[in-house]
Amino acid sequence: MTDDSTLLGGCRVLDLTDEKGHFCGKVLGDFGADVIKVERPGGDLSRNIGPFYGDIADPQKSLFWFATNTSKRGVTLDIETADGRQIFARLAATADIVVESFEPGYMDAVGLGYSALREIKPDIVMTSITPFGQTGPYAQYQATDLVGVAMGGLARILGELGRPPVRMSCGPQAYFHAGLQGALGSMMAYYHRELTGQGQHVDVSMQEAITLTLMNAVEIYEMLKANLVGLGQFFVSVRPEKGPLFTRLIVPCKDGHVTFMFGGGAFGGVAKSSRALLDWANEEGMAMELKDFDFAQWDASTLTQEESDYRYGLIGEFIKTKTKAELYERAIKDEILLAPCNTMEDISQNAQLQARGFWQVVEHPELGESIAYPGAPVKLEETPWKIHRRAPLIGEHNEEIYAGELGLSKEQIGLLKANGVI
Repeated sequence: MTDDSTLLGGCRVLDLTDEKGHFCGKVLGDFGADVIKVERPGGDLSRNIGPFYGDIADPQKSLFWFATNTSKRGVTLDIETADGRQIFARLAATADIVVESFEPGYMDAVGLGYSALREIKPDIVMTSITPFGQTGPYAQYQATDLVGVAMGGLARILGELGRPPVRMSCGPQAYFHAGLQGALGSMMAYYHRELTGQGQHVDVSMQEAITLTLMNAVEIYEMLKANLVGLGQFFVSVRPEKGPLFTRLIVPCKDGHVTFMFGGGAFGGVAKSSRALLDWANEEGMAMELKDFDFAQWDASTLTQEESDYRYGLIGEFIKTKTKAELYERAIKDEILLAPCNTMEDISQNAQLQARGFWQVVEHPELGESIAYPGAPVKLEETPWKIHRRAPLIGEHNEEIYAGELGLSKEQIGLLKANGVI
């Protein structure tokens, strides 16, 4: 499959990953690469990750599989067999990138490591996605997504203050971040290959990918020797002398929650926003205790926790009387720093996403219907992003690739299947 109108048209990727790396191949495929998903005979074990379409526990109906394997063709192949290795070598000779997520050393053990692939295709790019990378004392350790999130430091800064850390429940963050970094590394190595003719091995660590998401937690420890811990709905101001100041930025409203900023001092925009919000509350006879407050005098460096809680409490009581829509409409009108905490239903009906054509409807003939998927992460005028096909069924493209591209006969394919190679 070659489509020169896409960003990666003409680039072929062999995707050997499990759940740790599915997202990498999806990103490359949605940007136009011809991604061939290579699964074990019978299908990858990650097909058993729920939830499932129609709540039917079926490896062909995993929504996790649907979401992370769009724009890929799929074949089955046992690369631990001699015939399987030979077939994979033939595929590798046609590929630009190989992505895998086995433990370090596995690909070398089966004779398909980077050094072996370079003998087949000197300029090939190989991307390896593992929990801790190819080297170091943890290289051979195995890890789930939760272990990756914990070892990368993200779990410790999640959760409620004074309670144990928690994981982020909205999808496997370590897997997705590692997959995204794998896609980025693969594309950069591919670009370098196009410029120089040199391939290379891209080594991706889940732990390192997660640590990159910690933002200023790293700098705060480096400068102040203070560990950020689970703060739940709070934003923390680290103050070496006065101690930390906790500010609740997410509060309940009439039909859900909103996030907002309330303060002032040197932050002129926040002061203006806070005054507008307070004026609205005063119009309705609420938060009158703050009516004449000068937000320019707000000093977070000396503010006590009790004073902060008192001010936020007064405005929070007003916010509880309004719906998300009412608050958002007034926020736009009066330039208030406030936004609704959208549910999935809210997002699916969001006017901005609909106006930009964000949602892409993908046909699932095997289900007899179509499903809406999240769309383009970026818009490219000359080389547009798109989901080219739904995730493959088990061995769906065996004949198309093995017979149509490699020239195997029906008899050869039948024998390979009987011997458990495909």
